[in-house]
Amino acid sequence: MDYICNAFAFKGGIRKCKCMEKIRKPWIDVLIPAYNEEESLPFVLAAIPKDRVRQVVVCNNGSTDRTAEMARLMGAIVVDSKRRGYGSACLAGIGYLKQLAPSERPEIVVFLDGDYSDYPDDLPDVVGPILTDEKDLVIGSRLLGNSEPGAMTPPQRFGNWLAPFLIRLLFGYRFTDLGPFRAIRWESLLALDMRDPNYGWTVEMQIKAAQHGLRCAEVPVQYRKRAAGKSKVSGTVKGVILAGWKIMSLIFILYFKKKKQTPGEPPTSLQNSEYTT
Repeated sequence: MDYICNAFAFKGGIRKCKCMEKIRKPWIDVLIPAYNEEESLPFVLAAIPKDRVRQVVVCNNGSTDRTAEMARLMGAIVVDSKRRGYGSACLAGIGYLKQLAPSERPEIVVFLDGDYSDYPDDLPDVVGPILTDEKDLVIGSRLLGNSEPGAMTPPQRFGNWLAPFLIRLLFGYRFTDLGPFRAIRWESLLALDMRDPNYGWTVEMQIKAAQHGLRCAEVPVQYRKRAAGKSKVSGTVKGVILAGWKIMSLIFILYFKKKKQTPGEPPTSLQNSEYTT
């Protein structure tokens, strides 16, 4: 374990370190769902701030290329998902962390895509509100940050407007994006009981965060076109349609499920979710 000693005592004009009062540096683990990202993944892994992260887990989603091999060569842990789908890959990574001894589990989990469209060096900003004990979930917002022209397709932009609008309308939480770059407390992540195996993963997390009353925030992040290959979602008409349908349907499924469980419950206050700039 890494410790930082920041407590001092003064006696007779001499500054002495009180080594009994040590504060452990928080453990931050990064989960990267990846499917056939052998060209992009090395850039992602090289750009992750090593001094901020304990370990990187690449959640290999049935890749047929050298994704797993490249991850291991660069020092990442590789976990294979038996079921295809973005959410399934994330769940495989969570499963790996769950099997660690309780004392070895992380305090914060960061989710980051493997296509190098996110900027890994934004990680300190994304985890910052959690480290200061102000928030439980932080979303990296591409809308609040700077996006390279063409990095997001028109359907993506429309979907990233519509879904947060519905979340605010139905669940009372304000978000601007469903961006994949996000950080969450480990205990909060477990409490959400994430289940979606594919396109609905990000929106499920944000809706359940609202339902559980988590303290949420957004921070501006940068975004660019993927380093190589074609997006498995926005890169095809089929992917766009399926993702859009899944996200919209999941929003209403979770809304009516919650409404059925707790009839008459007022919406959560918008004050629980805010922007961090």
